Amino acid sequence: MLITPLQLEKESLLIDESIPAGLLEYAPDVTQVGPVPVTGRADLVVEHRGHNHQVADIRLRAAFKGNFELLCARCVEPVRTPVEGAFDLIFRPAEADSDPGERSITVDETEIGYYEESGLSLEDVVREQVLLSLPSRTLCNADCKGLCPRCGQNLNTGTCNCSPAADPRWNALSGLAGTVKSAK
Repeated sequence: MLITPLQLEKESLLIDESIPAGLLEYAPDVTQVGPVPVTGRADLVVEHRGHNHQVADIRLRAAFKGNFELLCARCVEPVRTPVEGAFDLIFRPAEADSDPGERSITVDETEIGYYEESGLSLEDVVREQVLLSLPSRTLCNADCKGLCPRCGQNLNTGTCNCSPAADPRWNALSGLAGTVKSAK
């Protein structure tokens, strides 16, 4: 759904959309499972920047909720993860702040996004907000055993025939055992 300032000149735009699975690509290890409903509203905020100069900002307030599959950080099996969130964002036309040279920005301006001349894509905003709402690390369960580092066997579903790997950090102490016994 494309949101343009022209749509918002007379009244707010109420949003009641559903983003189907497969429409957006989130990340290689993130898969949307089922639709993601998005409800909210978009408003036009006219910013006055001096004599006869106005900037048409879009304020987008919405909420989303959906199910996603993320890969377990240890065994790489898919884990169903419900995600929901709400946002209140301001978007400004990209050309509004394209002055040549450097300029300082205010703290409030760090929270502003930009949209292209054609308008603001709701799907792009939702994609970004979903990615920000996902947990940084996902486990299938707290005691996940992960994968064997040698053969790749999922240790939650079975054992492998690999010999236990010695921790290389102990190699420096391996010759110490014989010298401690002989010193007695």
